[in-house]
Amino acid sequence: MASSSAIGKLSREEFRRQKDLDAARKAGTAPAALDEEGRPINPHIPQYISQAPWYLDTGAPSLNHQRRPDYDSSANKLDDWYDRGAKAGPAAKKYRKGACENCGAMTHKKQDCLERPRKKGAKFTSRDIQADEVIQEVSSGYDAKRDRWNGYDASEHKRIYDEYAAIEAARQKIREDEIDNQTTTDLAAVRKVAKAGKTEGKDVDADFGSSDEEDADEDKYADAADAVGQKLDAKTRITVRNLRIREDTAKYLINLDPESAYYDPKTRSMRDAPLKNIPAEEAVFAGDNFFRYSGEAPEVQKLQLFAWQAAARGNDVHLNANPTQGELLHHEFRQKKEELKDTSKISILAKYGGAEYLETAPKELLQGQTEDYVEYSRTGQVIKGRERAKAKSKYPEDVLMNNHTAVWGSWYDPSSSIWGYKCCHSVIHISYCSGEAGIEAVQASSAQNLLSSAPIEVAGPVGSTVEKLEQNYSKKRIGEGDVKLDKERLAQAVDEEKKRKMKGEDLDNRIGSKRKRLLESGSHDVTEEELEAYRMNRRMAEDPMASYVDEG
Repeated sequence: MASSSAIGKLSREEFRRQKDLDAARKAGTAPAALDEEGRPINPHIPQYISQAPWYLDTGAPSLNHQRRPDYDSSANKLDDWYDRGAKAGPAAKKYRKGACENCGAMTHKKQDCLERPRKKGAKFTSRDIQADEVIQEVSSGYDAKRDRWNGYDASEHKRIYDEYAAIEAARQKIREDEIDNQTTTDLAAVRKVAKAGKTEGKDVDADFGSSDEEDADEDKYADAADAVGQKLDAKTRITVRNLRIREDTAKYLINLDPESAYYDPKTRSMRDAPLKNIPAEEAVFAGDNFFRYSGEAPEVQKLQLFAWQAAARGNDVHLNANPTQGELLHHEFRQKKEELKDTSKISILAKYGGAEYLETAPKELLQGQTEDYVEYSRTGQVIKGRERAKAKSKYPEDVLMNNHTAVWGSWYDPSSSIWGYKCCHSVIHISYCSGEAGIEAVQASSAQNLLSSAPIEVAGPVGSTVEKLEQNYSKKRIGEGDVKLDKERLAQAVDEEKKRKMKGEDLDNRIGSKRKRLLESGSHDVTEEELEAYRMNRRMAEDPMASYVDEG
């Protein structure tokens, strides 16, 4: 398409012919226009793009004004260090002809001197002559000429920060001394002295405010400060979420190469990784697609694809209208697919065989090597690698002694409430392990086994050992069942119980102390007759409702 500036003023007939030619080129019946280099020009490009401005118009159809100019990158030495402020050797001791009249350097004139203007220049005094500067050639590249920070030392800015911090520390020290010198305890007076530190004397730097005022300002503006990552509009009361925190580096600043990943300024999105040579796990920003396909996002995409395919086959499945139905159908579809896959595999193997070829050797055996790094200790335990080493405490662990295969405290005896060894059921610490024989001995010596193995006669003599064993381990209530009581001893126990009641003694404390002594001695001497007498005495106690008569 030829530009209007190249064609110039057209007559009505020429304009009509040009319009017909443009229509034929767009329809494809006429060949496209060629630029200066012989490349075809798309006839569908709008005129405001194909038309060159007056200062770039060459008189022929072309799109070179839309293309990036080809710069000679070899001449643009942007990375060459410019040693700013470097001096060439020691300074001269005597003024030289043609040197700067102000400082005495030969590399510049008086009107270009950056030194402080002296009352009497070095031309007349020959004192404090400055050394000559190093003149370096600046490359002729566009960017290199306009690099303002080439040759700047960043440590100079740190020196300015240190100076400001020292001034603020000195001002704070003076203000604290003034507050300490005050004899009053009035808080308002102390604040007045602290705020007057700036306005009291003009010798204090007036460019800096009081730290108390700064703290007050911080408290005042802290309520209205925006939260990180969001902005609150006070008029509409709507919280607008920003796409990034302002302190973070922008995505387009990670890689300044114009040929790197595309950045959309409207949505502030960069889908590809800006740095290709760095793994995504180690990069500061790996692209929006890296986060888009992480977490549960792939599952949602699979569910959406299933809903589209099911709807295309005529099924009523819509992920947004009924997400629960879609999730259930997708789950059922995956189950049936796995079952069909297993059924097909089993049927093929049953018909043709070859199941032994599906069992392949591990990759380590096939390749003869592995990239898994595992570090072992001298005892064969894993210190670093695939298996996580168990944390050890400062106390000795897994120490087996006296032929034991388990540690002390690995077994608990519920009958005696004592800990022991699991390998032999021994409850004696640091004993020798007897193995399975010890477990059988412990089980044979238990009280239940003794009762089940020994013949017990309930009707035996009162107070015998057999009767006491049956009494201790029987689940029957005391005084009931097949237990026989001696009538003479029962009458004697009832008389003693009545005497104790008449004397007003505390029977519960007495029986409690007596039981305590019996338990400490390891025997049980409380007989059935004494307990039955105690229960009979409780039943004969006066009941306040026994003589109640309803007169109504």
